[in-house]
Amino acid sequence: MTPSILIIEDDLTFSTMLKTWLGKKGFDVETAGTCTKARKLITSKDFSLILSDLRLPDQDGMQLLTWMRELEMKTPFIMMTSYGEIQNAVTAMKLGATDYIQKPVQPDELLRKINEAIASSSDEKKERKSKQETPNTNNNNFLEGESEAARQLYNYVNLVAPTQMSVLINGASGTGKEYVAHRIHQLSKRNDKPFIAIDCGSIPKDLAASEFFGHVKGSFTGALTDKTGAFEEANGGTLFLDEIGNLSYEVQVQLLRALQERRIRKIGSTKEIQVNVRLICATNENLKEAIAKGNFREDLYHRINEFTMRMPSLKERQEDILLFANFFLDQANKELNKDLIGFDAAASMALQKYEWPGNLRQLKNIVKRATLLAKGDFISPAELGEELNEQQVPHSEHIAIETSLNREETEKQLIINALKQTGNNKSKAANLLGIDRKTLYNKLKHYNIPQ
Repeated sequence: MTPSILIIEDDLTFSTMLKTWLGKKGFDVETAGTCTKARKLITSKDFSLILSDLRLPDQDGMQLLTWMRELEMKTPFIMMTSYGEIQNAVTAMKLGATDYIQKPVQPDELLRKINEAIASSSDEKKERKSKQETPNTNNNNFLEGESEAARQLYNYVNLVAPTQMSVLINGASGTGKEYVAHRIHQLSKRNDKPFIAIDCGSIPKDLAASEFFGHVKGSFTGALTDKTGAFEEANGGTLFLDEIGNLSYEVQVQLLRALQERRIRKIGSTKEIQVNVRLICATNENLKEAIAKGNFREDLYHRINEFTMRMPSLKERQEDILLFANFFLDQANKELNKDLIGFDAAASMALQKYEWPGNLRQLKNIVKRATLLAKGDFISPAELGEELNEQQVPHSEHIAIETSLNREETEKQLIINALKQTGNNKSKAANLLGIDRKTLYNKLKHYNIPQ
């Protein structure tokens, strides 16, 4: 299929020259002299690449790029800038431009950048398609987030997953340690084998060995049937031990021996079973302090700790709070058979200002409860509960200060004013209103505000 390029350039002579030259290089080329015409062409046809000048008669190329990325159009975009506009080029890259090129354009350099951008886009599409076709990825059950802390965490996940290293995940309760463990398994070479999770904090001391290694019928009182232990169930795959710091010292000794020898023996059996598991452990305790107190074996610590990662708390991920809140709202809507649109501005502000000692687990529970209680289309601070309302922002900062009869009309006008103030930039308007972009789009639809 012939790659297609849209050139957006108001200099007719230069535009015609580029069109002729790229046509001879095997591209299907169309041109536009304004952003208005460009938008019409972009929405009516899929282009392989956009080549746009920064300065245009009606808007600049930056606004066009922002518009495309807000609509999640991932078409490669190369910005043409004049000499001395390097800072603008850097800004364009931050907004999602694939590349930039300075005028006067060097033909060979432009052709190289075009070919690289189209090739890279083609590879990304194949990768996305491959991911979509990969079964059991479990991505619909969790959101990774977009904050710097989240990006660093999942960079580590992608780095360690293909290896055979044992991983220790440190983090407070409710931060999503089991999801990270599962994600490591999914991205590993063991992803076609079992992932077995054990909560060490919930296992009675006298049954821990049976949970890990299994037992044969009659080996102790209550052993009415044979039992397969977690090591045998996870053979070839991944064994996740949550809250490993809660294991008794005796069980720690048995666990270490199993890891070192890669063999287990069921309670009451004389037969040894060869096992091959990758171990991922998690804890909210300081295991080094436990070692110093004699509560945790140092040799086991080094065995399970070939690679350590720390789960950031929710308050360290401010940019992700509203993303997770809307994600949990979608889940609650499905579970409770409701159809809420989102959070009003005051509720969004309250969510962001709260400290979240219970992290993601607490946020999920609060959103689910609020979804059940909400009577309108949006969740307000009243449904979020006393904990969050204690940290409410001052009354003068509330956007929803009108009575229930005219609140929606007031909110609609505030949204329209915010869009005017930001030149119809949805991201900036959402920030001005104190809501996330998804909620803004839902409100635009709800109030029938033209986009």
